[in-house]
Amino acid sequence: MENKCFCDSGLLFKDCCGLYLENNQKALTALALMRSRFSAYATHNADYLMETTYVSERKYYSKPEILKWATSNKWQKLEILNATENTVEFKAYFLDSNQQPQVHYEFSTFRFENSAWYYVDGKFE
Repeated sequence: MENKCFCDSGLLFKDCCGLYLENNQKALTALALMRSRFSAYATHNADYLMETTYVSERKYYSKPEILKWATSNKWQKLEILNATENTVEFKAYFLDSNQQPQVHYEFSTFRFENSAWYYVDGKFE
């Protein structure tokens, strides 16, 4: 049985975020990149998360820390609240390491450069 995508698009993973995470295609929009990054957390793909972070911002992240956060939580659902050409407002639902429900809210900014979208930063609540 084929799995639905983690990003809650309703599509199969292989036809949605799998295109970016497994087939090395570039996300065509900031929203598609945001969805694929959520799926990257769900599949523990820290390499993808680092590669899709804007170059000047990578110094603020560490692959081991990303992987630790990705693996210590059980990613449940992505809710898109609003999206423009270069911003995405969303809530990510997950169970923490104590199996307690959590919600991560973020207003993210993205940049299109060299034919690819990159995550720049986010404002959190």
